[in-house]
Amino acid sequence: MTKFVPENAIRILSADAVEKAKSGHPGFPLGAAPIIYELFARHLRHNPKNPDWFGRDRFVLSAGHGSAMLYAALHLFGYEDVTIEQLKAFRQLGSLTPGHPEYGHTKGVDATTGPLGAGLGMAVGMAMAEAHLAKIFNKPGLPLVDHYTFTLCGDGCLMEGISSEAMSLAGTLGLSKLIVLYDSNRISIEGSTDLAFTEDVMKRFEAFGFRTIEVADGTDTEEIGRAIVMAKSDEKRPSFIKINTHIGYGVPAKQDSASAHGEPLGEENVRILRENLGWAWDEAFYVPPEIYDHYHESAEKGGKANADWDALKNSYAAAEPDAFALFERYSARGLPEGAAAFLSETAVQEKADATRSVSGRILNAVKEDMPWLIGGSADLAPSNKTALTEAGDFSKLTPEGRNIHFGVRELGMGAIALGLCLHGGLIPYVSTFLVFSDYLKPMIRLAALMKLPILYIFTHDSIGVGEDGPTHEPVEQLAMLRSIPGVQVFRPADANETRAAYYSALTSGVPSVFALSRQNLPPIGGDVKDAMKGGYILSLEAGESPDVILMASGSEVSVCLDAKKLLAEKGLDARVVSMPSMEVFERQPAAYRGDVLPPSVTKRVAVEAASRQPWGRYVGLDGDFVTMDGFGASAPAPALFERFGFTAENVAAKALALFS
Repeated sequence: MTKFVPENAIRILSADAVEKAKSGHPGFPLGAAPIIYELFARHLRHNPKNPDWFGRDRFVLSAGHGSAMLYAALHLFGYEDVTIEQLKAFRQLGSLTPGHPEYGHTKGVDATTGPLGAGLGMAVGMAMAEAHLAKIFNKPGLPLVDHYTFTLCGDGCLMEGISSEAMSLAGTLGLSKLIVLYDSNRISIEGSTDLAFTEDVMKRFEAFGFRTIEVADGTDTEEIGRAIVMAKSDEKRPSFIKINTHIGYGVPAKQDSASAHGEPLGEENVRILRENLGWAWDEAFYVPPEIYDHYHESAEKGGKANADWDALKNSYAAAEPDAFALFERYSARGLPEGAAAFLSETAVQEKADATRSVSGRILNAVKEDMPWLIGGSADLAPSNKTALTEAGDFSKLTPEGRNIHFGVRELGMGAIALGLCLHGGLIPYVSTFLVFSDYLKPMIRLAALMKLPILYIFTHDSIGVGEDGPTHEPVEQLAMLRSIPGVQVFRPADANETRAAYYSALTSGVPSVFALSRQNLPPIGGDVKDAMKGGYILSLEAGESPDVILMASGSEVSVCLDAKKLLAEKGLDARVVSMPSMEVFERQPAAYRGDVLPPSVTKRVAVEAASRQPWGRYVGLDGDFVTMDGFGASAPAPALFERFGFTAENVAAKALALFS
């Protein structure tokens, strides 16, 4: 008689999926299956029949390469998306079981993971969102927001620097509803972790401010369960549970070896695995009815928890109608009428102003209408102008505060923003200097993959940084950000274009990047509604058709306006096009784009204090560039703009040269 070890079903299905795909990572699922089984069966509040209900616990598989294990668990517990056919289609085109978990693609997946350590940061963001919303909405006897965030990580996640950034902040903030499960199998792709990772992880997390618990035997689900119960009992600290496991468990030829990590076991080893686990069924992907019954019975507790939360929500709505109406507005995360009207109104800008300062005023103008807007900076709020006045600071004692102090942790900040947004109920913004967007790029990419409407407010957008020199002067960053699919980048030239950027960002449903100036920029006289189209004619030619088109974004738009006047003195009729967002412009109808940039006018000059790379599609073969083709220098901003050719005289000379 086969011993009933329910987690073995997860092991077998994971191994079968990887074997059929001839691709994947079987070692982690074989070792960690008891962890995910114990969590999902007895501790995680989840409902396979309603995977997205707000009151559920969140789970992030930070070690996303172990996706086969997650899909196997979702299937066994009864998530309808993950059928046995989907397990057979693991890693295949069009399946719901891709190589790494994808949020929005597979029901039951709370986050897109794969880049190691990123999931830890997302879990921190989710726990912060829970703490913030709980403080705002919970009433005596009516805990509307009351759930845990669990994340399962491996050795690789903890080697990545992002883990220290995120976990350090989690400890500082005392996120007691955050529980980190660490699968410690002591193996990485190149071999034993002793090659590169010998720190005392428990002491490290203790120093971060976590409660630390160790499970000696990762095959003992009861011991794992006791550790989770202990973690939940701590109401002051996040918890870190180290669980000692064996990669490739059950396959002697692979167990505790690097070869178990990222390659199929092979048919013979899969047969041996079945034998060693006492799995009596040889057919691949076969699970006997009694095991399904066991898993489904466990999942019924989640259905009851869901029903209980629904009843609580109804009671809350009856007892606290105003608070519940506000909760629903938070959940919708829409752009209220007042904020929409403010952002879409063309205002008179009477004097030169830095777009970073304009951005700060906009944030504070809409914050009352949009209390779900929350965020902060990587220790640069006074420079980035991102502080919300009289909105409080998010801290261990005041989680209701809306100003988040991320510290000097750009990468961790990027991952935490993902979690804040994934949780639901909040729109996060994060900020640093544009040159340091390099640190956030991997997380912005994940935001694009998940279609998360996060605001990335980057200031000090060009050589206008001046005296700080080339280390702080962004050159290639705009090209990098514009190259990420699904991200819209705005580099506004004045207050009205900045308003348009915010309106687009808050209505688009995708990640939005703002590249804002440190230096004051003169008003350019554009219209907000024109700017909302991403690119528009700012200054029309005098005749029927322009001789040349001058195109620019940000601080260089006013340079083009001045260059147009110089060209007129030389008998050339120029059109000036402002391009605050290439991505938004590309979404406009072809007829509109053709009106702004007529194909018949091939003499064009693109002007931007950044890499020329993104402008080629608009300049064509007969045009020219005034762009940065190298790094900047340390000097006052006016001297740098003159040195690198961002003057009306140089732009006019480039345009004139097209006719020689």
